[in-house]
Amino acid sequence: MENIQSLPIDIQTSKLLDWLLDRRHCDVKWQNAVKGIREKINAAIQDMPENEEIKQLLSGSYIHYFHCLRIVEILRGTEASSKNIFGRYSSQRMKDWQEIVSLYQADNIYLAEVASLLIRNVSYEGPALRKQLAKAQQLQQELSRREVECQSSAAELREKYFTACKQYGITGDNVPRELQALVKDLPLVLEEVGKDAAKLEEQIQLYAAFTNFVCDWSGPVLPMLTFAQKKGNATFYEWKTGRVPTVVERPVVEEAAPEAAADDAIDWGDFGRGADSLGLSAGITVEDGIDWGISSEPASEDTGADAIDWGDCEAPPVEIEIVDTGTNCPEGVARGEDALSILENAQSRNEFIDELMELEVFLTQRITEMGEEGDVVAMSQFQLAPSVIQNQTRERVREMLSEVRDLLGRLTSLRMQHLFTIQASPRYVERVSEVLRQKLKQADILVLKAATMAERRQEALQEQSRLEPRVDLLAGRTQELQKLIEADISKRYHNRPVNLMGVHI
Repeated sequence: MENIQSLPIDIQTSKLLDWLLDRRHCDVKWQNAVKGIREKINAAIQDMPENEEIKQLLSGSYIHYFHCLRIVEILRGTEASSKNIFGRYSSQRMKDWQEIVSLYQADNIYLAEVASLLIRNVSYEGPALRKQLAKAQQLQQELSRREVECQSSAAELREKYFTACKQYGITGDNVPRELQALVKDLPLVLEEVGKDAAKLEEQIQLYAAFTNFVCDWSGPVLPMLTFAQKKGNATFYEWKTGRVPTVVERPVVEEAAPEAAADDAIDWGDFGRGADSLGLSAGITVEDGIDWGISSEPASEDTGADAIDWGDCEAPPVEIEIVDTGTNCPEGVARGEDALSILENAQSRNEFIDELMELEVFLTQRITEMGEEGDVVAMSQFQLAPSVIQNQTRERVREMLSEVRDLLGRLTSLRMQHLFTIQASPRYVERVSEVLRQKLKQADILVLKAATMAERRQEALQEQSRLEPRVDLLAGRTQELQKLIEADISKRYHNRPVNLMGVHI
């Protein structure tokens, strides 16, 4: 018997209520009795004395049997004056709560209720709060990750923006204006390249001598580089005709159209406004003081349908000379593309770059060959070569190659490619500006998105701060309820130790 008395009673918490019902500690209809008791408790709490402990018992918690016992103990102190000579209380408060305790004790209804409350806390309330808390914590991590990603992407876009601006050679404060300013300075840059082309004389002579010696080629080599080496960045007209122009009429640079203007819009004018309106709409400039004599009225029958009224015969005749751009211009006049320099004109510039690349390949190959000319056969091959070939050293050829690559790099850099494109198409400025502006716009959107993520993360943190005390409070009340139930069951089994298993919040 002593051994049995010392054995603990282990009860799974989820099966606690079934355990009590199976051993007839509680009645199976305990829920119906609890409904009446709950109504009496709701009525009794409406009239309670001013007591801090009672306020804590009644605040935000489910009032069960053990709370009622504690309330009765408190009322014995607050309602002591209502006790009569027979030891009974005349206070209605005390009578109500004593009745509630008695109803709870009938058929051990209180034990079934607190067992049900414990199961609900362990199986439902606790896991639900834990799930909400875990969700808030996970949401914080996700929002923090997305916030960092947005900030990183925004910084990356801004870095790309400033990198692109650096490639264009601008600061990025005002992209259209800075790009237009670069194009205006382009002729000066090309003029410097043309001056530095004069340093290629030795390279051109070496290439010409080598081709003549090896291939027996007596024709001109690198004609564009030779011209630039002698004349610098001269006009395309001079390169094509061999004559220096007396008049240079450079083409008017078209300014980029405002963003609000429609690119493809065509203004056909108002046909009802007469000949002047028609002339302006068709793009014909009408100078002041010149009467072209063109009438907008229909021709009369006498003159015929195809007759043209030339106006007053006393007016001096006007000679109109129609000249196409190019070689048909008057002698000595460079117009249109002919007025551009050889490095501004796309055709001659491409030829200039092609010859630079040809010279670069030759010098690169020559350096390789000079490193392999230590044998007798190679030396004997160049015994009859011109002095300009034999006197060259490998170090000097490397220097010449460096000069060629410097010029080539200055003309083919990404910045120069953009400038040439802008010069050829002013609307390219609008497209570049729009592309760069989109990068900044996307970066700003990502910054706002990151701020939104930070706000939501702060809300999730506040939700976590609100849930954590509730979880702790529920865990404390559940542990307290566990001890009360274990102690009550232990009394029924001669104080044998009772363990409720699986109580975790």
